[in-house]
Amino acid sequence: MTAAGTRAPGAVVGLDVGGSKTHAVLTIDGVQTAEVLAGSANPSSVGVEEAGRQLASVFARLADGNPRPARVCAGVAGADTDESRAVFAGLLAKHVAGAEIAVVHDTALLLAAAGLDEGIALIAGTGSVAWGRVAGEGGEAACEARVGGWGYLLGDEGSGYWVARAAVRHALELIDLGDGPDRLSQQLAADCGLQGAGELLGHFYATPERRYWASRSRVVFERAAAGDPAASVIVAGAADALVYLVARVAGRLAAVPSAAGTRPLPVVMAGGMAVNQPLLQRHVRDRLAGHGLHDVRVLDADPVQGAVALAAGSHLPSPISSH
Repeated sequence: MTAAGTRAPGAVVGLDVGGSKTHAVLTIDGVQTAEVLAGSANPSSVGVEEAGRQLASVFARLADGNPRPARVCAGVAGADTDESRAVFAGLLAKHVAGAEIAVVHDTALLLAAAGLDEGIALIAGTGSVAWGRVAGEGGEAACEARVGGWGYLLGDEGSGYWVARAAVRHALELIDLGDGPDRLSQQLAADCGLQGAGELLGHFYATPERRYWASRSRVVFERAAAGDPAASVIVAGAADALVYLVARVAGRLAAVPSAAGTRPLPVVMAGGMAVNQPLLQRHVRDRLAGHGLHDVRVLDADPVQGAVALAAGSHLPSPISSH
């Protein structure tokens, strides 16, 4: 937004900055005035220079006939360190000079988007991560904890990429055993445009794009819904991995010496796979009940609305931290 614009105290901007896109919303006194979708402005995904270009485009479009915001909150995928958050805050400051700015990890948007002050957010999409927060009581500060989100080379268990990779591994194990391909292997190969399951190995290494493989997790869920035993085992394994993330977060928050850390927390599921796969939702709900977590919700709002809510709150959030 241009420096010549007039700042409105009730104008806030929320941004959800992912690895593939940027979603921005401007509200004035609680009324949405502008919305922009653009390419990724995430420095860890596209570099600082391209991130700057995308942000310039976003704020130029938000500025069209609108006042400058007084507050900005951005949830940025992979913003795990003070340094990475400072880099993004610096990029933002070029377009919203004088505004209050908060940069948080994108998981922090989910509870706010669900209208919750405390709980555990579970993302299961291309990657996987869990993040939780308990509100402080009696003057105590809120506490936060995060588990997972290490990326596909080191983690992301239970993610869409993990599910598809498990299916490829299953197909290759059948070949190693000298067995013919099963229905899961055949359908996965066909979905990739291959002639047979034997081509999956070369195709996997020739096509490293994580989102490509995460989208193939759909095949595994289709076969699991049809009763395929191999696909069912993979889906159950994904649910186990995701529940592990949530349980670890719940355990860390429960260990906080505060009455707030002893309450059962609501769990909000988000991410493309979590939102669109009812079978996974059922598995996760059943397993979380065994951990005493019965309030499990699927996010039905855009995460960017969480950024708007945080920006419009009485206090901008502190950067996400672990306890």
